[in-house]
This record gives sequence, structure tokens and C-alpha cells, in this order.
Amino acid sequence: MKLLLLNGHGINMYVDGTKLHIKDGRFTTTEEPQEYVFSPKRMDVDSIVVYGRSGSLSFEAIRWLIKHNVQITMLDWNGKLLTTMLPPESTNVKTKFAQYHAYEDQDARIEFAKKFIEAKFSKSEAVLDYLKQRYPEIEYDFTDDKAKLENAKSIKEILGVEGGVAWKYWNEYAKAVPERYDFKARTDNYRRATGAGDRVNVMLNYGYALLESECLRAINSVGLDAHVGFLHEMNQSKYSLAYDLQEPFRFIVDLAVINLIEKGVMDKKDFVRTENFSLRLRPTGARKLTAEFNTIMNSKVEYRKKNSSWGSVLLLKARELSHHLVGKRKTVEFMNPVYVGKRDDADLLRKKIIDMPYVDWKNMGFSKGSLHYMKKNAKDDKPFTLNAHVRERLENWFEG
Repeated sequence: MKLLLLNGHGINMYVDGTKLHIKDGRFTTTEEPQEYVFSPKRMDVDSIVVYGRSGSLSFEAIRWLIKHNVQITMLDWNGKLLTTMLPPESTNVKTKFAQYHAYEDQDARIEFAKKFIEAKFSKSEAVLDYLKQRYPEIEYDFTDDKAKLENAKSIKEILGVEGGVAWKYWNEYAKAVPERYDFKARTDNYRRATGAGDRVNVMLNYGYALLESECLRAINSVGLDAHVGFLHEMNQSKYSLAYDLQEPFRFIVDLAVINLIEKGVMDKKDFVRTENFSLRLRPTGARKLTAEFNTIMNSKVEYRKKNSSWGSVLLLKARELSHHLVGKRKTVEFMNPVYVGKRDDADLLRKKIIDMPYVDWKNMGFSKGSLHYMKKNAKDDKPFTLNAHVRERLENWFEG
């Protein structure tokens, strides 16, 4: 999966001959906007995200993009999804009819809703486990909540349980966020892009809009109706099934945001405060978050005995749901594959690096200077990463 973000003024997409030409926007007259040229059948971009202020898109460019199965997503300045132009959808009408019948069956609807939330709980635990390696003060226990979810008899009850876990999750997540970000929690007010008052919620809102776009693409490709969900109620202006499908994959956005925070790459200039005191991402910040989201979506995970990207898994889960609805698949679940994140900067590893004798390090074939640099990083409060061969030798030394 590859996302191309376009922002600024003067965005232009047109076709010259047989090639698609794209010019990114700019914010000053001195800037030289990035230009892209794509030849037929050689388009390596799956989705174009427009977070710009002005520009043009020719009919011929639309036709070219449709023929190459490229999605165009329009976001407003709040980072909220305005609309998306999707590639041609599956024409299997039976899939939609099966989806409508399942929605009308209250027991089936509750079963699907529970599966989405079970997966969300599992991924939430995975995120907190990942963070706890670096922030030992993080503590959580969803045992009682899982039992309540299993015994829930209505969509309202399921949403109530989900809300309780979300409150616990964001309170623990906040422990990994530096105080200067002024992130306290994520309440219903914060879930609206227009109500975001701090930088973390602004980034989360924007990231979830990107995820929603990818869910719409997957739903459309397998012939499901994005407006008919099982957990979320139908609404003319909402893509209920896309919201359902987001639940098992929201962790991707949560990780992307925390990664950017830990790397220290988000600056104050990446945000702007509006007249009504809401905070919004500037295009520079949007570009950083889009790149991090893209990186995680393309990271590999083992599923069905294959190494697949999380973007591919999202599509596979949409397809599994459609196959289950029409009877081609006996069961469907969203908990697998699980996310397992190992940190190089975990507290235990930091201590072992600090305690390692220089003579042992030298015997492993490394220089004294490299260990000195690692010890310096380990003593620092900032996150750090290790090369694969270094981590492997370290682990062997620890085990020995």
C-alpha cells in the first residue's frame, strides 16, 4: 500500500498524452512544488489523499485514476473525511443482500458487533503491552470488561462496555505522552475533529480519517455496503460498516501517533490554532503523520502462513466477512493476526546495556565506541533502536 499526500495551493492533476501528471501544492511563491509523472500500467500509488486548499482535477485524470484502481480521498482542514472516489466496486449483488439480512437478524448483528469489539480489546492490550515495555507505570486489566462483553445482550450494552474499556485505555495511553502535549484523555468531545484542542487528539483524528478511507476501499472492493454496519447505527452521512471495520485496526493510528511523539519530530509549527481555539494539523504535520501511517500499514505480519502487510490484512478481513455472509466461509473473526511489538528501548534492555562490560562487548566483535554510544542512549530518556545483528548478539549474551 502506498499513499500520496497532496496539500497546499495550486494542486493539479491532468493527463498529457497517456501519462498522468500530478503537481503538489505550495504555500509560498518561492516554493517549488513536487511533481510526479506516472506512465500507464506503472502506477505504484494505491491512494491519493488531498489535504489541500485549492487546485484542479481534469475529467481525463479522473478517468485515468479509475482505470488504474486509484482511490482519491478528500479531507477538510480539520482532518475529517469529506468524500472519497473509489475504484469500481464488486458487482456481486448477493453479497449486499446477505449483509442486509444479517443486519435485520438481531442475534447475528450482536454476534458481529462483539467480534469487532473483541478484536479492538485485543489490539488495545497489544498497544499497552508495547508501551509498558518503556513506561512501566502503565497498568490495565480488561478481564471484567471481556466478561461483560460476552454476556451483553444488545448493541447498547456492547457500546457501553466498549466505552468503559476506551476510558481505561486512553488513561493508560496518556502516561506515555509527555506533559507538554497536554493530552489528558479522549472523550466524546475529542472524537469530533472540530473539537480537538490538543495535538495528540488532532493527530488521532487525522489518522483515523486515513484509516476510514482505507476501510472504505476494502469494503468497496469486496462488494459490501459501507452504510450498513453491525456495531454502528445506520446514518445517511456516515459509513457505519467502515467504522466497524476500523475497530480492529485503530491500533495502527495509535502506534503511528505515539511513534511520532517519541521520535520528537512533531513541532509546534506543524499545528495551527483557529479562531474558535480548535487545533488543526498544518500540511507539514499531515505529511509526517501520513508517512508514519503508511509505514505501519506496510509493515509485515504473519497471517495464513504468509507475510502480509497490515494493509493487505485489512482487505483480507473485509473479504472474509463478505464470504462468511454469503456462506462461503463458516466463521469470521477479527482478532488475528495479533500485533506483537518488541522495543529496543525497553527498561530491562536499557539496564542490561548499561551493565554490560566493555570486554564482553569486544569479545563479540564490536568496538568499544559502539558500546559507549549505546550506553549513552540507554542512560538517556529518549527512545532508541538497535540494528538487527546487534540486538541478536545482545539477546544471545543475555541468555548466556
